[in-house]
Amino acid sequence: MSRNKYGAKRTVVDGISFDSKKESERYLELKAMQEADEIYGLELQPQFPLHVQGSYIGKYTADFEYYDDSGRVVEDVKGMAPDAAVRIRIKLVKAIYGVDVRIWPERVRKARKPRKVA
Repeated sequence: MSRNKYGAKRTVVDGISFDSKKESERYLELKAMQEADEIYGLELQPQFPLHVQGSYIGKYTADFEYYDDSGRVVEDVKGMAPDAAVRIRIKLVKAIYGVDVRIWPERVRKARKPRKVA
């Protein structure tokens, strides 16, 4: 399996390929929660087209979408704090769709700044 730029290793669970082990572990948690009737409507990789004033800007693809007692939940699994481009897309999803994207886990490490080489 290949690794991405942050060192995350692609993982296959239930025949589904995930970008990281952390994402596959969250999938198993959500799947168990759905089987226990704690959540319902679990969907993987929901997409949100981003149109602003009639112009297509791009799309945002989250990791999971499901429903619980509080309503619709959209989650993105991160091992590191989201970069600026992802934060902008998340803000656009909120502005266009009124959807709050939850970053899971809530506390993620910040990426270290590259050191200058003398």
